[in-house]
Amino acid sequence: MNKIMSRFGEIEYDPAKTLSFPEGLIGFESLREFVVIPSAKEGLLFWIQSVDDPQIAFVLTDPTNFFLEYKVVPDQNECDKLGLASPEDCHSLSVVTVHQDKTITLNLQAPILYSSETCRGLQVILEKTKYESRTPLPAVKPMPAKTEALPASG
Repeated sequence: MNKIMSRFGEIEYDPAKTLSFPEGLIGFESLREFVVIPSAKEGLLFWIQSVDDPQIAFVLTDPTNFFLEYKVVPDQNECDKLGLASPEDCHSLSVVTVHQDKTITLNLQAPILYSSETCRGLQVILEKTKYESRTPLPAVKPMPAKTEALPASG
């Protein structure tokens, strides 16, 4: 087991279980190894903490929790980089950003593809897509208040 000091405090991790990004992440190409940290609160979000720079961590989520039709299929080159036998073995994640005004966006234009089998990840940029790097979460419509049936007057 190895240890790093991060903004979350001291983290102990197994180097064999780190998530490896052979090409780094966009804008952070030199950061190659990350530790997955579950969120302190139960929910749909989790962190990946850089082993290379303990001050860098990203919040991620599975975008299909919010956009059911969202699907990214890796090409053969991407499958090779991830060590995948089949594109179906690939999972997609999105970087989550919480802005100063408390709005939340997902980067659906540059998803992270990963293989849970090989513990490798790759961030790709989707071209010719309707998705944006700051795609807002879908609006949630409040449910109408339930009204009890009134007894018939008689």
